Amino acid sequence: MTDLPTFLAANPESVLVDITGTQGSTPREAGAFMLVSPTALWGTIGGGQFEFMAIANARGMLTGISGVAEMDIPLGPEIGQCCGGRTQLRFRRLTLALKDEIEARLAGEIELRPEVLLFGAGHVGRALASALAPLPLSVTVVETRQEELANLPARTKVRLVPMPEALVKDIPAGGVIVILTHDHALDFLIAREALARTDLAYTGMIGSATKRATFASWLLREGGEQSWMKRLTLPIGGSMVRDKRPEVIAAMTAAEILAALAAYRMRSSS
Repeated sequence: MTDLPTFLAANPESVLVDITGTQGSTPREAGAFMLVSPTALWGTIGGGQFEFMAIANARGMLTGISGVAEMDIPLGPEIGQCCGGRTQLRFRRLTLALKDEIEARLAGEIELRPEVLLFGAGHVGRALASALAPLPLSVTVVETRQEELANLPARTKVRLVPMPEALVKDIPAGGVIVILTHDHALDFLIAREALARTDLAYTGMIGSATKRATFASWLLREGGEQSWMKRLTLPIGGSMVRDKRPEVIAAMTAAEILAALAAYRMRSSS
């Protein structure tokens, strides 16, 4: 998807469509929004017939011939959807003040995104960076090798450091660490620092059952505790899909990360 500043620059004549309220089962939550221009869209409020109705109303507003400022849409058989809830929408034509409001809102959301550190930019590291790029996460790839940083997705944040394990202490609580380096000894150093913390949402390491056993023995020798192993996902990506292609491992690991973040949020709010 085109980034927001690029869309706004190319589509100054647009309508902001906000979800202002929901009842029952709905495809998106209050606060979700999209932008509609005569020929383009940015974002989504849930898709389906309900979104098509919103787009048509927004484009009617742009013509000045039709369109209303608010809609209250039942998501039932009458519009060909079966969610069963209701969604209230607000429509506002884009102004300079509204543009600033949208950019500030998006900047605030970005500021609150969970931090994800990917240690290693090899085949799986690059695939995982690509899988995570469109998700609401703040992803940084950490490497010791300059040449490995060349083939990452556009706008990926990177850190080139000689001692990656030193960065673990700086990740905020609720963050994610995935260890995928080219060196098992380095993997172990990073993992020890991560597992010493109890406030991370997910710590994962690429490898096998044998690597897990080797690391567990090493961890005890290095002063760690056996209970720390409960906080380590190794191997990453689970065992249900036995496909070792980097893109498959990345897809499965991305799902693990999202599930771990959701579980962390539930624990933190209870």
